[in-house]
Amino acid sequence: MSAVETKSELGEAASSLKGMPLLEIEDLRISISSEGSSFEVVKGVSLTVCENEVVCLVGESGCGKSMTALSVMGLLPRGVARVTEGKIDYEGRDLLSLQSRELRRLRADSISMIFQDPITSLDPVFTIGSVLKEVVRSHRDVSRAEAKEIAVRALVEAELPDAADHLDSYPHQLSGGMRQRVMIALAIALDPRILIADEPTTALDVTVQAQILENLRARQREREMGMLLITHDLAVVASVADRVAVMYAGEIVEEAPVEELFANPQHPYTQGLIRALPDISVSRGSLHSIPGRVPSPQTPPPGCLFAPRCDHVLDSCWEANPELQRDGAQSLRCFNPQPFEVR
Repeated sequence: MSAVETKSELGEAASSLKGMPLLEIEDLRISISSEGSSFEVVKGVSLTVCENEVVCLVGESGCGKSMTALSVMGLLPRGVARVTEGKIDYEGRDLLSLQSRELRRLRADSISMIFQDPITSLDPVFTIGSVLKEVVRSHRDVSRAEAKEIAVRALVEAELPDAADHLDSYPHQLSGGMRQRVMIALAIALDPRILIADEPTTALDVTVQAQILENLRARQREREMGMLLITHDLAVVASVADRVAVMYAGEIVEEAPVEELFANPQHPYTQGLIRALPDISVSRGSLHSIPGRVPSPQTPPPGCLFAPRCDHVLDSCWEANPELQRDGAQSLRCFNPQPFEVR
């Protein structure tokens, strides 16, 4: 099955579940240049996000999740990372073929992103009010007073306490949870069709994480946005996702509706991630972990990229990397899937 055929079937399956596709990533490949050499970090990823749908992209650090998201926004580090192949389609427009000026018009207005760490994403020398108003006025023909009104409304919707009083605050004067709410306000202020959230609750305590995720999910439902949520936390996935794509070493290895993925995971990597979830109802010793680590993109193993860490590896797994095969609403990249058993 070709990458195009797989992508087409994926888009049809996704649209039948939630609505029309808004964002379609097709056979995306990203390379990084370092010290005179080049190597792939994203290897033929295809992914669809429909309107009024939350798609979660999960996997360990170093699997290429953030690189995929940054490529959608046109924010890959210049001179370091570049898209070498593929297509990123937003409502019939190939984002990779747009001029930088056209892409800037889409950012925040049609496609918006919440970055991992707000303290490094917010400029320390500007107040949050000035940043919000600049975003609004760069995309809307409104007065300063109207921009301020939109900014306050976005902060209120992001559930920042005493929103109007914080317009003159600098990022360092806010707590981590408050800064994250500012990032959400920046992302939703202009009612984008697509929201990308890249590990939006990293480094926050559990209570604040739950509040942030609940707020994000509420805003997504109200606006019927398509949302791509990037995380390595399957507990988060279970609470917000409609569909899940599991990424390993730059590839999608499994994709399924969230209920099916947790009830019947097929790929040994997905099974390992689910087994690693703490369960207070089960009395056991140490937590399960997947041995080894994600392979370096500079020195990938032969054959299946997960073979060195797999409990069910076959001889054939060392000889060739399996293609992503689709079966209804699910897809799987594995030569030897096994029934899921909690250990």
